Parts: sequence; C-alpha cells; structure tokens
Amino acid sequence: MLRKILFILIGVIISGKIYAQVEIQGAGATFPFPLYSKMFDEYYKIYKIKVNYQSIGSGGGIRQLKEKTVDFGASDAFLSDEQMKEFDDEIIHIPVALGAVVITYNLPDIKNLKFTPEIISDIFLGKIKKWNDSKIKEVNPDIRLPDLNITVVRRSDGSGTTFVFTDYLSKVSNEWREKVGYSTSVNWPVGIGGKGNEGVSGLIKQIPGALGYVELTYALQNNLPVGIIKNKSGNFIFPSVETITEASNVKLPEDMRISITDTESKNGYPISAFTYILVYKDLKKANPKMTYEKAKAILDLLWWMTHEGQAYNKPLHYAPLGKKAVENTEKLLKKLNFDGKILLKK
Repeated sequence: MLRKILFILIGVIISGKIYAQVEIQGAGATFPFPLYSKMFDEYYKIYKIKVNYQSIGSGGGIRQLKEKTVDFGASDAFLSDEQMKEFDDEIIHIPVALGAVVITYNLPDIKNLKFTPEIISDIFLGKIKKWNDSKIKEVNPDIRLPDLNITVVRRSDGSGTTFVFTDYLSKVSNEWREKVGYSTSVNWPVGIGGKGNEGVSGLIKQIPGALGYVELTYALQNNLPVGIIKNKSGNFIFPSVETITEASNVKLPEDMRISITDTESKNGYPISAFTYILVYKDLKKANPKMTYEKAKAILDLLWWMTHEGQAYNKPLHYAPLGKKAVENTEKLLKKLNFDGKILLKK
C-alpha cells in the first residue's frame, strides 16, 4: 500500500503543471548564487522540482554546458560569436536579474569612499599602491586615509564577475584594454587570488588594507563597505537596486547579449550587468539523458524565474528585469524546443 502511495506522489500536479519526479542540474556563476539558492528553494516548495546548482564560476558553467554534463549553465558573461560556434546548437541567453560588481575594502571606520575610473584602473594596474595616494585623497578630501599598502584581491578562477569588471576597466582605461583586456580570466598585473566571490570577500575581511571586487550581495553579507563610483556622466553613484536598474535603461538587443558597463544612463551605476541562464535552443542536445518531460520542466522553471520569481530579486539586492527585458526574454523562451517540438504553448 505504501509503495502505491509513493508511486502516486511521484507525479505532482500543481497549478496545471504535471511532472514525474524530475531533477534539474545546473552549474556556473557565483555572482547570482544567493538569488538562485532562494529561487530554487522556493520553486521546490511550490512544484517539488529539485534544482541542483553548483556555484563554480561562469567559466565552469560554460565548460560543463559544452561538455553536456548539466542541463543549463549560468554566466554573467554572454558568449561571444566565436564561443557560440563551439557548441553544436544555438545557445539561448535568458537574463534572470541585474547585479552589480562593487569595489570593497578593509579600512576600519571608513565608509563611502569615492573612486574614479582612473583610480580603480590604476590600483589594479599596480600604479596606485598606498591608500593615502594623492589621487584617492583628491576625491575624498574629508576622509583621513591611512599610510597603508593596498593589497589587491581578485579572482583566481574563471569568473563572470571578472568578465564584468574587466569589461568595465577596458572601457574606461586604454592602458588596461591594451595590456590586460577583458575575459572571464585574465593575467592580473598585481594582487592575490581568491576562489569565487566567497573567497575574495573572505580574503578582504582578513587583510587590513585589502581592496577587491565582488558582487554587491557578497559585500553586504560580509558587512564590507562599498565604493561610490564616478560614472560616464560624471556623477558619483552608490550601487543600489535603483541605480543598477537605471544602468539597463538603454537599447536592448533581442538576443539580450549586451554589456551595460560604463552605462550611458545618467544615474546608472557603472559596473552593472545582466546575469544569464544558458540553455541549448534544442534542449534535446543538452545531454544524452534529456527527455521531453525534463525539457518542459526546464522551460517552466525559466518562465517562473523571469516572471513570478522576480519577486525575490530586490530583497537580495539584485535588480529585477525591466519591462523590455521581460518582453525580449519571453520571445527567447518561445524558441526553446525538444527535437523541433516547441515547448512553450503560451
């Protein structure tokens, strides 16, 4: 009798969705990990669909998607045209949220430090070595800065957070663009490495005078101060849900592959970015064990994350998708299929 009951419970019918027992595998960006953890936990409570997500960095998520060991990848860096050619099917980019990469530091009792693009690039190029450097003092005249070495902390792993940050530096500094460039992993001129946003924020907390870049939520969770950064319009902008959203107030392409760092938006925070779920357009090609039922479950999960699930963005300091981004995302979701059979009936 108990076996019969368990067998019946394997199929769950909620809100018109009928699933056999399905478990979805994903891996990638650490940038949205706090948000995805909350979303996947809530989704399981509603639909009893378990999502196992490995927070291993965007580079790892892209690699596992290519190797077909996961059902979806996650990345803060959209794939380049060259990268897209490395897959045997078109990869669809589904934006889930907007986040911010922030400058954070370990200087007790000093908050609200201002940074210009030149100061940030010079620190990471190794040209500014002390906290009381004249360039930092010039934009922070009312703050007494210590005669202390700056210990630069950066990522040691392939990272979408690094892609966003170095993309920004390449836009604001010709020297950075020519000497270092932008990617999920670069040859850093200076600094010590930490794995994941967790590793970087942990090292900054441990080392007096340390400075690094992390996703906003990680700075807030670790009670670390965040820098106020001068944007392209000349305004010093504090990273908030509102200023991150404002950064995306630009023309968006239909495929949603866009960099919004160094935004043209007057009041936008300049190191903002979309974070994406990456899936095969034909989900049958995702891995050898993919079934129509599982593909449909993935589609429904992505629809929920970009609609009802957006309610969880703001409390965790991620910006929700704007109206145009949602419209574009719906068009992208309608392209998902299983061996040519369209999955979205809406």
